[in-house]
Amino acid sequence: MNRRLQNALVRAQERRHALAADEIAALLALTDPDDLAALHRAAYAVKVRHIGKQVSLRGIIEMGNVCAKNCFYCGIRAGNGAVSRFQLDEQTVLRAARRNLELGYGSLVLQSGEIESEAHTAFIERLLHQITALSDGAQGITLSLGEQSRETYARWRAAGAHRYLLRIETSSHELYTRLHPADHRFDRRVDCLRSLRDCGYQVGSGVMIGLPGQTVDHLAADVLFFRDHDLDMIGMGPYLPHPDTPLGRERAFTPGDAARQLRLGLNMIAVTRLFLHDTNIAATTALQALADDGREQGLLAGANVIMPNVTDTEYRSRYQLYANKPCLDENAAQCRTCLAGRIAVIGETILWNQRGDSPHFFARTAGSPGKRDLTDTAVDNA
Repeated sequence: MNRRLQNALVRAQERRHALAADEIAALLALTDPDDLAALHRAAYAVKVRHIGKQVSLRGIIEMGNVCAKNCFYCGIRAGNGAVSRFQLDEQTVLRAARRNLELGYGSLVLQSGEIESEAHTAFIERLLHQITALSDGAQGITLSLGEQSRETYARWRAAGAHRYLLRIETSSHELYTRLHPADHRFDRRVDCLRSLRDCGYQVGSGVMIGLPGQTVDHLAADVLFFRDHDLDMIGMGPYLPHPDTPLGRERAFTPGDAARQLRLGLNMIAVTRLFLHDTNIAATTALQALADDGREQGLLAGANVIMPNVTDTEYRSRYQLYANKPCLDENAAQCRTCLAGRIAVIGETILWNQRGDSPHFFARTAGSPGKRDLTDTAVDNA
């Protein structure tokens, strides 16, 4: 690594937002093993300082694969006739939510295809009230349900949701247009992020990494987008093709592609941590699809959140946004045992039965209840 980038790493560790766009791009483009190790070490040090050697777990409940969107990369896109569609009923979702509590995961994620209707809004609203009652409000609830009206977001927030993840997939208008039909609007997705913030959510977004036609300059702009929108959470992962999508049919995915996607995915985690410092960053399942220890590598590159699947196994094979998704036949208890062992091996501690809220959220809403407790925990475990 040249002296300029070495100096950039030192600067980035000392203060957030310290990197210029060209420095972000240069760090993302690193390929030399020694350079990569230095980048990941620097990012991990920042994570430990702000969050500790701690991992928050969010049990994902995949509630259904019915989606009104027709994104060109997604396996559950509306136009994919090969998908066997499903929608979980209230009792099945609540059973998974109870399972999440029993496993000691302090938070859950309700995720599904994007649906906008009063019936769907009311369904989620009822679920939120019931899930909140299960733990007297102690369990964190993240929603990942796509674009909705401000009124819908406000209703779900009032019913008990704390966090919302709405990935933009790319901050480039040009790339966004290539990835979506003409009736999908980038500006509306960004407006939704603003609405979520106004409604009081911890707001998360993220991007796909290694898209066809994407450059490190695009990814550098994505990192700047995270800053400009003052995000509390980042959920991003390598692009993995699905064979039943327009984008997935364009070209075959090779072992060389897999190695590149993993490297870029880890670099993006590391640079985002160095740039933002105190946000929650997920080590996504897509990393594990590229390497058996991909999520652990993500944690050591600066991530602090993992999202194990607590959906009934009979539904998991029908919720594949990309091909070869791991752990489709592993039940939630098996996953918990495996995950606990893997995380212990790398020297990290799981925050059992804790919500794991974003330190950045409390920093930007200073004076909110819980800020002191969360900050003290991070310091005590550093």
